Amino acid sequence: MKFNALLATKENGQVSTQLVAFDEADLHEGDVLVQVDYSTLNYKDSLAMTNASPVIRTFPLIPGIDLAGTVLESGNADFRQGDRVVLNGYGLSQTHHGGLAQRARVPGEWLVKLPDSISSKDAMAIGTAGYTAMLCVLALEHGGVKPEHGDILVTGANGGVGSIALAILSKLGYRTVASTGRPEHAQYLKDLGADEIIDRATLAEPRTRPLDAERWAGVVDVAGSHTLANALAQTKYRGVVAAAGLAQGTDLPTSVLPFILRNVTLAGIDSVQAPHAVRAEAWKRLATDLDLGKLASTVEVIGLEKVLDVFPAFLEGKVRGRLVVDVNA
Repeated sequence: MKFNALLATKENGQVSTQLVAFDEADLHEGDVLVQVDYSTLNYKDSLAMTNASPVIRTFPLIPGIDLAGTVLESGNADFRQGDRVVLNGYGLSQTHHGGLAQRARVPGEWLVKLPDSISSKDAMAIGTAGYTAMLCVLALEHGGVKPEHGDILVTGANGGVGSIALAILSKLGYRTVASTGRPEHAQYLKDLGADEIIDRATLAEPRTRPLDAERWAGVVDVAGSHTLANALAQTKYRGVVAAAGLAQGTDLPTSVLPFILRNVTLAGIDSVQAPHAVRAEAWKRLATDLDLGKLASTVEVIGLEKVLDVFPAFLEGKVRGRLVVDVNA
């Protein structure tokens, strides 16, 4: 059986992606076959499809780091035909065919059953970005950060992780400060739950001192580099900084002082290889702690073919919120 899929190929060092009719027999090994309803377009997918970073390790490959759909066939005892499932990360779009296709065959241990209150479309409106945002919130909670402890800084607030982190934190009662380079979107961020907006430039410059005045009880950071260093320098005693991205850079020009003088915790957030129990907890919490009504304002739905037109915009910082891909449109 053939189905529609995006397929990335590499020739003479150049990566190109096309919409093709893909044969089910050519899918990679796995004990569960999923009818995909929705996927998403993420920053990582754009890096892969432009070859700006060597995300894809084997070609040809169907990109797409997440998917949501329904089990068609299962050789795994934990899943049966008709189960609604979601998959984020693991080898998708790196070594295993991903979600930007109408079907996927994957190992069952990669899948999580969707809570009843979350549809397949909602799951991809949340997507890997929203799932990552929930992992960040869980890290803050694990570190003991409570709403009464003070402000939570969210960097990259217009992006997928940042926008959903704002919505979750707001519902949980935290006061949030959104850092953005697009002040024209201030009302959008306030609608998501931001209590205050600051210019990202105030955090993006190199530091002259290892510590600054204490301001943040916690931080959700997707920038890395100087932004993360500045956030650490301004984090309160026993605060927690959840680091989930590298939009500004992979370097971290700081010192040990925030950690040994203020007992700050830097929590790394890995959404790709997170254990199944952590994934299940994150999706359970998303079902209760995320206002899906707020989420709707962050989402644009596109078809597979449209992905080919818009993915370069991610690398130019021109995408706000979530791009959900209806693979059957």
